[in-house]
Amino acid sequence: MKKDVVVLVAGTFDIIHESHINMLRNAKSIGDKLIVMLSTDGFNTQKGKKAYQDYETRKFVLEAIRYVDVVVPENSWDDKEMYVDMFDVNIFAMGDDWRGKFDDLKTIFPDLKVMYFPRGKTSSQKVKKDLAKIEKEVDDSNV
Repeated sequence: MKKDVVVLVAGTFDIIHESHINMLRNAKSIGDKLIVMLSTDGFNTQKGKKAYQDYETRKFVLEAIRYVDVVVPENSWDDKEMYVDMFDVNIFAMGDDWRGKFDDLKTIFPDLKVMYFPRGKTSSQKVKKDLAKIEKEVDDSNV
């Protein structure tokens, strides 16, 4: 019997946009089961990041995406190792802005394939900056 290929991706997934969907679709296309490890609000704080949407909202949206099978919380950098082991993950994937940062997982899990997907044209940071600019323009026009 063929064993399912399990893919694990990790991220904050704030303000879901087409680049997120492309990454999730691509990750699902290379496996049978896609697990998304979603950074919690507390972990984002540790990383110096602030998500626009809280963890529960981001989790709710991810769970509604057809490519995603399971969403699990990421509370620390060490959770990657824990979930790779727990779910017998075959492929760990991230955006290519993280290229090389998680290659060490292969030394712990020699059969694990680590992949980095190209970033799309949209990023959550860009969306936030554009919205802030629009908000400022609206505020300035109401003065």
